[in-house]
Amino acid sequence: MLIGLVAMAVLEELGKPRQQRTWQGRLLGVIPYDFRPPSWTRIREAYWNPADPRLFTDRVFGIGWALNLHRVEELLERGFRLLGGGRPTGIAVRRQG
Repeated sequence: MLIGLVAMAVLEELGKPRQQRTWQGRLLGVIPYDFRPPSWTRIREAYWNPADPRLFTDRVFGIGWALNLHRVEELLERGFRLLGGGRPTGIAVRRQG
């Protein structure tokens, strides 16, 4: 299936005039693809982006989605706080003396 999606994306780009080929877009208007060489900025924006509320962001290279790990951290923290009754979830160390 993945090979078919890659083929669809490449054929979509090759079907455009050369000057209109961006090598990025969405298959069927939904599935993101990007065949441009990745940059550190795009990698950071996809995998660690505090400014983006989405859990799934566009993949830096290839077809599909990336996981915004900053959003994962926020959701896990919120979940642990709810499970802990709203208290901090860390282990408190008491010092005697």
